[in-house]
Amino acid sequence: MKVSSLLTAIVSALALGRSPFLGAQAQMQHTASGATSLASLIEEAEAKNPQILAANHAYKAAANAPKRASALPDTQLTVQQLSVGSPLPFAGYTNSDFAYIGIGASQEFPYPGKRKLRAQAAEWEADSLKAQAESSSRDVVERLKASYFQLSYVQQAIMVFQHHDQVLGEMQQIAESRYRVGQGNQQEVLKAQLQHTKILQEITMSRRDEGQLQSRLKQLLDRPQDSADIVAEPLTEKPVAYSSSQLLQLAQQQNPNIRQQQSMVSQAQSQVALAHKEFRPDFNFQYMYENNDPKFRDYYVWTFGMTLPNRGRRRAELAEAQEKEEKATQELRAETQRQLSEIQQQFVFAQTSSEQLKIYKEGLIPQAAASFRSALAAYQANRQDFQTLLSSFLDALDLDLQYQRELADHEIALAKLEALTGVTLP
Repeated sequence: MKVSSLLTAIVSALALGRSPFLGAQAQMQHTASGATSLASLIEEAEAKNPQILAANHAYKAAANAPKRASALPDTQLTVQQLSVGSPLPFAGYTNSDFAYIGIGASQEFPYPGKRKLRAQAAEWEADSLKAQAESSSRDVVERLKASYFQLSYVQQAIMVFQHHDQVLGEMQQIAESRYRVGQGNQQEVLKAQLQHTKILQEITMSRRDEGQLQSRLKQLLDRPQDSADIVAEPLTEKPVAYSSSQLLQLAQQQNPNIRQQQSMVSQAQSQVALAHKEFRPDFNFQYMYENNDPKFRDYYVWTFGMTLPNRGRRRAELAEAQEKEEKATQELRAETQRQLSEIQQQFVFAQTSSEQLKIYKEGLIPQAAASFRSALAAYQANRQDFQTLLSSFLDALDLDLQYQRELADHEIALAKLEALTGVTLP
């Protein structure tokens, strides 16, 4: 390829705002290589991830607790036999009206209101586990998104390096041709070879990063580690459709960690109310039918009992419940502040990152293209050396990689915002 035709093609790519290393052919290859959408991976993770499934089963188990807590204590059945004059069974049964065979039942009845409060406490605990299950799901989805965005960046970076290496190979041939005709020197060729080796090193390191991300994604998806690798879609910038105040307000309503702490506070309040009720006595009713010999009359026995609470123990239980309520309240305040602080940090990061992406697209990348065009013209006119041209070329590559890295970080920040606020950004 001629010097002018190769470098003109590179300049044309830069002038159109594209990297000179990731041409249309590479982009088509990336799109047509069986990329897996993020939405399909999220659906797969929600259906198969063991952490999500375990949290859901914990909630489903706790959902049965209110019915158990509000149920009456188990009914007791009793069979009695009273003998007279001998320890042997049925001794004196026919000649004494004290001997009998009896059958009865007894039932305990907690003081009115206790069962309801126990059910309420169990309901709040189940609600807490439900929020915890949602938090686990959002945590898995957030990690899945972050790994997916990082994988997309690494895969695109590998293609950038590969195409850059191809262009560098052509530039090395140009330097060799100039050296043969006396217009260049061997140092230019050696610099091109050194840069080629550095690119191979970068590709190797990127392959290592890609392998680690593939392993992480397969773990989250519960796929075998030797299953087919995932190809991520190219990243596009997603706008933040909410203001900071809107996100903070939504978080207080929908953040699963805050909701979990709110449920724990409500559970503690129910436990305090129950501790007050425990100062009231419980009751017991028992009925016994005693059968005698036919020549004697049968007995019918009703028994009413009352369990009087130990007030010293009940006072200790009440104090314990009140301290736990205060503990849960303070933990709610701490968790709310932590979550809101994290949301604000991620929002600021996303806003700044969006501004950075605009600077890359409208400033740095076009400026790098102009710098490269200037270096190219000077090199063709023998007014600059190969190192200056190579430096401009590498600046454009570096800015393209920085743009892709910033884009991935931007999307990761939005994924965290979605997990923290409970909203799905469009």
